[in-house]
Amino acid sequence: MKLASIRIIVRDIKAVVGFYEKVTGQKAEWLAPVFAEVVTPGATLAIGSLETVNLFKKDSLQAAANQTAVIEFQVDDVQAEFERLKHDVEVVLEPRMMPWGNLTTQFRDPEGTLVALYTPITDEAKQRFGSR
Repeated sequence: MKLASIRIIVRDIKAVVGFYEKVTGQKAEWLAPVFAEVVTPGATLAIGSLETVNLFKKDSLQAAANQTAVIEFQVDDVQAEFERLKHDVEVVLEPRMMPWGNLTTQFRDPEGTLVALYTPITDEAKQRFGSR
């Protein structure tokens, strides 16, 4: 089995897609006016507008209601990414060392989803992510 993507449902798809294009530096692939994907080497973030919910089961998803998940991106230099983004996004956490060995910063996307950028720092964290 292969994890293909994580999908978020949003009210303002253009704003959210623009946010993730800025954060990742990747241009989104618009597969339909109501659906886009930001493809990175490690995973794909799929972004669907609220209209796409009706393709599944009506009211099975709700936009801008996420309070349980964090979308994480591994980056080469958290501090540099923080400096690049801090004036354009809502900062939740300035760069901080986590007990599991990553230097992490956190932001919110335009609809409130928590987004973390991290760099493995300790030898154990570098080994876990294949960074040496």
